[in-house]
Amino acid sequence: MPLNRFAYFACAAAIAAAPVAISSAIAATPAEVSAGMQVVDPDGGTVGVVTAVKGDMLMLKTSAHEAQLPLASFTAHEGKLLFGMTAAQLNAEVEKQLAAANAAVVVGAQVFGSDGTLAGQIDAIDGDLVTVKLASGQTVRLPRSGVAGSDKGAVLGVTTAQINQLATQASASQPAGNGK
Repeated sequence: MPLNRFAYFACAAAIAAAPVAISSAIAATPAEVSAGMQVVDPDGGTVGVVTAVKGDMLMLKTSAHEAQLPLASFTAHEGKLLFGMTAAQLNAEVEKQLAAANAAVVVGAQVFGSDGTLAGQIDAIDGDLVTVKLASGQTVRLPRSGVAGSDKGAVLGVTTAQINQLATQASASQPAGNGK
């Protein structure tokens, strides 16, 4: 199961507290890291491969997942990156974060915009679609991939203002007399 873009942030927060802390004095810098670099654990075991570097974060592909992690969690050494977790530990942490995120996306959960403001509440979940009843009373159906779990509830990939604007535009474009 691929890691969706919202779970990256939850995973990154958990990984920042990894069991082996790496001093920021020896943390890898963006200049030392590139796509294709191998990542190894303290015993030299393969953790995965860097697929991209985005500012102070990197994308790491393991055999099971792809995760966005803080660059400060890695140390460049002899053409490879050292990481304080094994592949199995990292995969287990990603799966734990995914399960927690998915558990937060349930009917009745509060839904927040990406700006942290309350947008509404989950009204229904039908397969790959989530129906959100906005605070304005309007409802919107969104792909399940556009809603992520968090410790507060569910989070949208857009701000509350943006989802409200989209809902207003959608209702204005519906033909009269369709009952909606």
